[in-house]
Order: sequence, then C-alpha cells, then structure tokens
Amino acid sequence: MLLTLVLVLVGFFVVTKKGGGKSVPNALQSLVEQIYDFVLNLVNEQIGGLSENVKQKFFPRISVTFTFSLFHNPQGMIPFSFTVTSHFLITLALSFSIFIGITIVGFQRHGLHFFSFLLPAGVPLALAPFLVLLELISYCFRALSLGICLFANMMAGHSLVKILSGFAWTMLFLNNIFYFIGGLGPLFIILALTGLELGVAISQAHVSTISICIYLNDAINLH
Repeated sequence: MLLTLVLVLVGFFVVTKKGGGKSVPNALQSLVEQIYDFVLNLVNEQIGGLSENVKQKFFPRISVTFTFSLFHNPQGMIPFSFTVTSHFLITLALSFSIFIGITIVGFQRHGLHFFSFLLPAGVPLALAPFLVLLELISYCFRALSLGICLFANMMAGHSLVKILSGFAWTMLFLNNIFYFIGGLGPLFIILALTGLELGVAISQAHVSTISICIYLNDAINLH
C-alpha cells in the first residue's frame, strides 16, 4: 500500500504546475485529467436530485476510492508484489466505511424519514413486517457486497495466473523436450490470462465506483 501511495503522490505531483505540468498537457497529465473527468461524469450521471455544487461534496471521497482500486487492483501483476485488494480484511474495511458514510448521509438528509427506505409505498399492511425485514437484510448486505465482490474477483483471477505460471515454469525447466513443449501451451494461456486479468482489475475499479454512486443515490433519493 505504501508503494502504491508513493507512486500515486509522485504521479499527481508531476502533473501539477509545481511539479512541471504544462498548459499543453503531456501524456501523463492527460491521463490524470481523464481519470478526473471520468469520475466526475460518473458522479453527475449516477447521483440525481442534487445540484452540481452539492454533488461536488461527494466527489473527493468517490474519486479517492476509484483511484485506490485502480492502482491497487493491477498491482499483483507486478512480479514479487501483492494485491492489497485481494485481502478480504482490506476490502471489508473499505466496504464498511463506505456503508457507514452513506447511511450517515441518508440520516443527515432525511432524518428519521430515512427509515421509509425500508418500506416501499403502497405495500399492504399485512406484508409490511416481512418486507421491512427483507429490505433491512438487503440494505445491511450492502456493507458486505462491495468488499466480497472486489475480493473475490481479485483473488480468483490473480490466483489462477500464479498457479498456471508456476506450472508452466516448472515444465519449461525440466530436462525433457516433451515437458518443454507441453509447457509452451500453459505459457501462452498465461499471456492471454494476464491481459484478461489486467482488464478485470481495471474494470473492477469502475464497477465498485458505480456501485457506490448507486447506493449513495438510493440514500439521497430514497429509491
């Protein structure tokens, strides 16, 4: 985590004016600006019922979460490194902190009326206790869903690549031509899986950010 933090801070420092940024952006500066615009557009599109100025209050937290996932998810593709987001305690802590923050936002905006989120309008009174219980379980499960989704995808993909890598490496260095030829197949599969896993790692940052925006929109608009 410290390595990623240093890389992110150095990258953002380089693209600022004090760090040598230019009015005509270079490639690195353009990348940072595209990340900024991407998250900003995502917040504006997914969160409704608020003015642009109010949405800006939520942007820094969502942007930090997106950047955290974007830089940490592919980190395990670097040899001798570790994917922080494949550790369940990390993703669970991230998920719980987001869940608590969104719940606080809901109570700040609606007060006790926020509990109406658990009972949809027009529900028969006889079904109300069952639906309230189901909605409560569903809402509380959001505290786990973000963490489990991110953890499972990162752990499964990276583990598969590492297992096949060890298998192919062993076969290639056995003193047998048949094992060497047989090891080329897993090696090519690893190359394909590496590209796929890199895409999954980046897309998971996008999926997590969309989920946060949807949960926040539900808390604000009581959907």
